[in-house]
Amino acid sequence: MCVTQYIFEGRDRVVTTGRSNARRYNRFMFFRRERPKTPSFSDRLESVKKAGFTATPLGGGAVRISRGDFGVDLKEQDGSVNLASRAGVLLCGELASLVDGGFQKFFRTTDGKQRPAIAEDLKGLHDFEEDLREAFGQDSYYNESLGTVSTYYLYDRVEGRDRGVPKRVWE
Repeated sequence: MCVTQYIFEGRDRVVTTGRSNARRYNRFMFFRRERPKTPSFSDRLESVKKAGFTATPLGGGAVRISRGDFGVDLKEQDGSVNLASRAGVLLCGELASLVDGGFQKFFRTTDGKQRPAIAEDLKGLHDFEEDLREAFGQDSYYNESLGTVSTYYLYDRVEGRDRGVPKRVWE
């Protein structure tokens, strides 16, 4: 049996190259990957707070993450972070979603309050979403990195078009 000496992390380790010591040899190999660590929901919230966001608990286990005029509601589900809704602008203490009307974009709350979205709002919302993804350690997708993604698209709608295939005249 051959004895070979390896130096790992500044310490000398002696590894024998035999079948019985194969496990020990593989344990100290330099190309071994570290096991991925899955942070808990509270760990992720702490990393978001360190990145300059504010976390406010809401009812039902949801948390509102905000920075400036922008915010998003998050929920914990099975240890992972799920968006309760897309990020939006805070209007009168309520989260307003981005609506694409075809001719213009609006921010609309669930109460029906709305205001037009200007270029600074869209850029700020896009930066907020990108910074939040980075703070959570999530992937940034190409189509979402190009610009702001609307929550609703309400342009070019024909009444009843989304209810399925309409009955044809000849049927």
